[in-house]
Amino acid sequence: MDKFTERVIAGAKRLGASYCDCRLIDMEREDVSVVGGAPRAVVHAHQRGFGVRVIASGAWGFSSSSVVADAEADHIVEEAVAIAHASALAKKKDVVLATVVPSQDMIPNQADVDPFTIPDSEKIGLLAEATRSMMLPGVVLARGQMQFLKERKIFASSEGSYIVQDRVESGAGVSAMAASDKGDVQIRSYPMSFSGDNAQSGWEFVEAMKLLEHAEPTAKEALALLAAKPCPSGVKDLVVGGQQLALQVHESCGHPSELDRVMGMEASFAGTSFLTPDKKGSFRYGSDIVNLTADPTIPHALGGLAYDDEGVKGRKVYLVRGGIFEHYLNSRASAPVVGEEPMGAMRADGFARCPIVRMVSINLESGDLTFEQLIAGVEDGLYVDGIKSWSIDDRRLNFQFGSEIGWEIRGGKLQDMVRNPTYTGVTYEFWRSCDGIGGPELYHVWGVDNCGKGEPMQVAHVSHGTSPARFRHVQVGVLHE
Repeated sequence: MDKFTERVIAGAKRLGASYCDCRLIDMEREDVSVVGGAPRAVVHAHQRGFGVRVIASGAWGFSSSSVVADAEADHIVEEAVAIAHASALAKKKDVVLATVVPSQDMIPNQADVDPFTIPDSEKIGLLAEATRSMMLPGVVLARGQMQFLKERKIFASSEGSYIVQDRVESGAGVSAMAASDKGDVQIRSYPMSFSGDNAQSGWEFVEAMKLLEHAEPTAKEALALLAAKPCPSGVKDLVVGGQQLALQVHESCGHPSELDRVMGMEASFAGTSFLTPDKKGSFRYGSDIVNLTADPTIPHALGGLAYDDEGVKGRKVYLVRGGIFEHYLNSRASAPVVGEEPMGAMRADGFARCPIVRMVSINLESGDLTFEQLIAGVEDGLYVDGIKSWSIDDRRLNFQFGSEIGWEIRGGKLQDMVRNPTYTGVTYEFWRSCDGIGGPELYHVWGVDNCGKGEPMQVAHVSHGTSPARFRHVQVGVLHE
């Protein structure tokens, strides 16, 4: 253990804390954006600081600072302990942590090529060429972006853990917005909506996307959507592409399985969860073929981690197995309440935030069907993909999602393109209707860097492994009474 974290922990013990952990973080970030072939912004940011979490008088206390110095460490420890004592005045019961084996470990990053060694001119040049090729007649806006992160996180605890984790993330994407004379606007994105795809990888991940090859075809799809027929309305069979299914997994499985939501600790920001403890081990969440995992061990996954921000070693668990709800995303304090062991899902958005339960890599395990087989099994339906909009109630039950693009399916074959496809349903009814999942060759782990939760807001980087899947009798388009 280094002298700084030793000082923090010794100080907390001296002040009567029964537990203390310290996270020391040094993070560098770069964001590059280009619009229509012209640079828009290149932002470099560096952040360094530490956060101290203690248990004193049976309650939590937390404080942090961007000044990494001995005197400041003493002050922050005193403040954290004082907050714990104040919190204890309103506690209902003492905080009890599940026992974990202390770890001493060093985790290297997973990048082959450090993206911070690539000149900004090369990054801007790639995005500029890609977005220029998207500016076809009728395309009113073409955007490209890249984002990179490099972080060293040191975790030390009064239980004897000392873990150093290095992390590198890379991501990129492009999008085209097309507009008609009638005022219709359509967007297509590659490889994924919003910030594109992201992973724990280096510059090689961006190169593998082949942005230039996909830029013009993406723009042409945006233009084609302007002439496409509107999404039909009615109850139809639905094949959901991997991108869109990543959103479905995120909103209707990942968030409701967070144990702090179940326990009511998240209600003020984004609601609770229908997956109450009485459902654990018996509730039919989906059909027999639905297996959903929380797996931080997947190589290069954005939601992957060796240890969480409580020093818990990440491990794979089944949230849903054979369609039955089995497990929560939990913490050391909440896991024992429902008879579970901690599985490594506590994370904080930087040194200045206290860890909360967050998704890791939440995945729908692949099936054994080809894409052609998924489509062939549909007589009258839709195929949709590309995330456009989402809405879900405060218990994660009733949802309505919109996709960037869709195609009608008739007689087991893809037919006409449709614009503004939407579908709606109830979470468990939707997953129970799943009767086909694409095989491993269709599987991809999508990296999502914009998952918001908590007050104050914390943004987590998560991921979702999916293959396209088929669902029966789903309401699509406008719901008619």
